[in-house]
Amino acid sequence: MTADFPRPVRMPASLIDEYAGAPDPAETSRIAHETAQALLSRVRDGGDEGVVDRLVRYTDEHGIDTLAQLWSVAPSRSLPGVLWRLNLLRLVIRRAPEEAAVHYRRGVDELRTIDPVIAGAESPTGPEELGALADTILRGAYSGDFAMALERAASYCRVVAAGASAHADEQEAVVPARSSELTTRALRHSEFAADFASAARRWRRGALD
Repeated sequence: MTADFPRPVRMPASLIDEYAGAPDPAETSRIAHETAQALLSRVRDGGDEGVVDRLVRYTDEHGIDTLAQLWSVAPSRSLPGVLWRLNLLRLVIRRAPEEAAVHYRRGVDELRTIDPVIAGAESPTGPEELGALADTILRGAYSGDFAMALERAASYCRVVAAGASAHADEQEAVVPARSSELTTRALRHSEFAADFASAARRWRRGALD
């Protein structure tokens, strides 16, 4: 966080739809990978739950800017790339938990897959349950089974994508602009799901860096 922004930057719920990273020069990429590896190694080796708590709450207290500068330009299926996406996903849920819950519940109704079970949100799923899920997933990435945390994030994104897509279909003839927004949201969540799932496989192979 720079001195110009002493308080958290309040991002809209559409942040996940709109955020675009800067170009990815070699030096920026090197720094992104080194900081991600150093942070994850230190936290996982240290076993300090207080550190994990602070990392989970970091964007609540400081905003997303510093993490964006470090990791947002990294390849989507690299270690810094998925850490960035996990933090961004949690921030989006925390900024608009009611909307996230609406899409999630609809996605559960639409899907005939095991994704809701893997995601692990408590049922009935409301804003508080999704906020707790977001914290649990990020905490798991820092101190638990990293691949499982990514798989849970992927399943969550697939559920929300299905819900947003269904809502988009309903709005198409009534409010086309809203339908387009929801379609974009569904696409972004689907892309995040693919990134998380791929990164989980790479982590299990020891190939995620």
